Amino acid sequence: MAKNKTASEFKQYVYIVQASNTGNVCKIGITDNLERRLKEYNRGLSPKDIMEKAKKVENDEFYTRYEDVEKELSMYDKSVWKDKTVFCNCDDAVDEDERKTSAFVLYFLKKFKELGLKKLICTHYGGKVDLFNQGSKSYVAYIFTTDGVKIEKKYPKGYDGSFDHPISLKILEEEADIVCTNPPFSRSVDYWNMIIGSGKQFLIISNITNVKNDTYIPYFKANQVWAGYNEVDWFRNPKRELTRAAGHWYTNIPINDRLRFKQLKIVPLKDIPEKYKKHDDSKTLLVDNCYIPNNIEKPFAVSVRPILNGLLEKGYKIVQDKQYRPYVDGKEIFARVLVQKI
Repeated sequence: MAKNKTASEFKQYVYIVQASNTGNVCKIGITDNLERRLKEYNRGLSPKDIMEKAKKVENDEFYTRYEDVEKELSMYDKSVWKDKTVFCNCDDAVDEDERKTSAFVLYFLKKFKELGLKKLICTHYGGKVDLFNQGSKSYVAYIFTTDGVKIEKKYPKGYDGSFDHPISLKILEEEADIVCTNPPFSRSVDYWNMIIGSGKQFLIISNITNVKNDTYIPYFKANQVWAGYNEVDWFRNPKRELTRAAGHWYTNIPINDRLRFKQLKIVPLKDIPEKYKKHDDSKTLLVDNCYIPNNIEKPFAVSVRPILNGLLEKGYKIVQDKQYRPYVDGKEIFARVLVQKI
């Protein structure tokens, strides 16, 4: 009787094969026997050489970690992705070595058939920083495309791989259905303006405090974006070092069964403990610890946490386009968001 494999023993691998005489055409596949598969395409190499080259996904080292991508994207129903073209437009590198490949790319390659994708398009930024430790290849911008069977890499003349390059914008406008990536925090304002203005569906990572930032509040107020399911606390820097940063997923894809609804404590004002409610110098109510009064009509101020937990999906709205800066006893305290029951 064959021995049943445990979860830790059963692993699948994404492999990409490129023939020497067809430099821009590749074959993609998934296997649970990587050694056998690589032998078929790497005759002349010893098993040791093959396995040294073939690193497992669990050893990935990316800006965004694979586990964070998988944790969030698996929360959405497969119907969201079916027959859709996914566009990863922020340095989503692709390489034969999974350690040098974007976690977004790895996820969509592995789940391509399961999700029923139509096409995956990824762009790689040809910048001065070797973001994915690709060596000299890092500085050459390209466009990676696959329909689940064939893979193509194009190197358009004059293309730098940036999300706002005319070629990238043309792909966004003409081909993309859903955009999924981790845009650079330093260009977050430009990216949000572009992606929301495009009218396309998106699922992206950005700073957790965007909810109370004057630049982004109008988008939340207009119901053009809302929080995804999860925070992202750890990233890899260009040196592959684990770095802590306060990120969160944001999207305009409908959220079903948001688990963090349970963290909202929507109760009558009298039931909120005194230490979690107070009035500022202008008599505006401030509430903390995810307590939300359900029996007052005037606007009140909350921190980012209730917004991230889905407060705007529970019958409340943001009432001004900028953050609220309360003063208590003449001293300014941390900024909040002014909300009101609908």
